[in-house]
Amino acid sequence: MEVATLGGGCFWCLEAVYDELRGVTDVVSGYAGGHVNNPSYKQVTTGRTGHAEVVQITFDPAIVSFKEILEVFFTIHDPTTLDRQGNDVGPQYRSAIFYHSDEQKRIAEETIREIEEADIWDNPIVTDVTPFDKFYEAEDYHQEYFARNPEQGYCRVIIAPKVAKFRKMYLNRLKA
Repeated sequence: MEVATLGGGCFWCLEAVYDELRGVTDVVSGYAGGHVNNPSYKQVTTGRTGHAEVVQITFDPAIVSFKEILEVFFTIHDPTTLDRQGNDVGPQYRSAIFYHSDEQKRIAEETIREIEEADIWDNPIVTDVTPFDKFYEAEDYHQEYFARNPEQGYCRVIIAPKVAKFRKMYLNRLKA
């Protein structure tokens, strides 16, 4: 098994998508990249702890590669907006890849270069590619948020369309 740690706005959105990707065995919402030990959600939302909302994804590389994890990542969030995803604004919502090895760093940089060369986005990609340091698991009520609250307003308006887009684009990669 391998681990990927990604930030792309609200962790609820990323978790909901990666929960459905074949080869992914676990997705945990949390915080990475900051300077405060064991931060709370309330602290992170101030934008002053330096943390990003992230998901930590455990996956089987024999089924889904890190490159494929990143291909999904770059289709379910906007990597061109600095410290922002839609109405979520602040450094805690930044686009970030916290790499766990030199190989992950190489693949992340290569994937970003390929996407930029393909001219998919009108603006340059601003995704941070940073070495992984520490991961702090978010509070229990954040885990599996979309699965437990599908009728909640944010879930219906923001998360559900991202999940639907993912399902349409990656139908052949969904868990059974």
